[in-house]
Amino acid sequence: MNQPTSGLLTGKVAAVTGGESGIGRATARCLANAGARVFVCDRILDLANRPEFGRLGILSQECDVRSISHLESWISSIVAAAGRLDILVNNAGIGMTRPIEAVTEQDWDDCLDINLKSAFFGCKFAIPHLRKAGGGSIINTASNAGILPRAHDPVYSISKLSLVGLTKSLALCHSVDRIRVNAVCPGPVGDTGMMNADLAKATDVAATRQQFIDASPLARAHRRMITPEEVAEAILYLASDAAAMVTGTCIAIDGGKSLGVPPKA
Repeated sequence: MNQPTSGLLTGKVAAVTGGESGIGRATARCLANAGARVFVCDRILDLANRPEFGRLGILSQECDVRSISHLESWISSIVAAAGRLDILVNNAGIGMTRPIEAVTEQDWDDCLDINLKSAFFGCKFAIPHLRKAGGGSIINTASNAGILPRAHDPVYSISKLSLVGLTKSLALCHSVDRIRVNAVCPGPVGDTGMMNADLAKATDVAATRQQFIDASPLARAHRRMITPEEVAEAILYLASDAAAMVTGTCIAIDGGKSLGVPPKA
């Protein structure tokens, strides 16, 4: 964003799942720098974040988003501490790259529970508080796989396509409450747990990184991956009053990856 963001979210309270790394961490920083009081949760808290999070007033809590009771307790604790909730970012997610014949029931449960169920119940527990605050914003971190399904990760694609559907459905349902529900659809994003895990499994890291870059026309043109901060800036826009009339939208931050067959290099 070209305009100053300081004070854009002053007085707002934001909750971010999966906020200890990658897009979630960048989002927590971005919202806090814009004036929001930010609470994050994650399965594992990263001690390296403590100095910066402390400076920004970001409060972290361990939470397994697969557990409905954990989610409900976390959101309740935020409202108890801050007195309100204005923004929910359902960011927690995992990848799942394997063909259907190799997928186990546990694989299915893990991917759908983290990528979809946690967002659904996060919304369920947040919406009464957003309504009480006079409205608010929910942003779901989907994927370009939520726009255009991919052959190599059917379970992941299902989870993100469903998350896009959830986004649109809730946007319709809760417009009367002035609750806006939108999604960002990123990829390929560097410096995230998901991307780092993919690269760690590669026999040729440099070649694999280049494959991710080449799959996105703009990433290839810029010779780099998308950054978590670039996704966070879009989330900040959707969370702010600048997007007061934006709901049910899915913003692709994928360098054109979901548009179709890219031009030859």
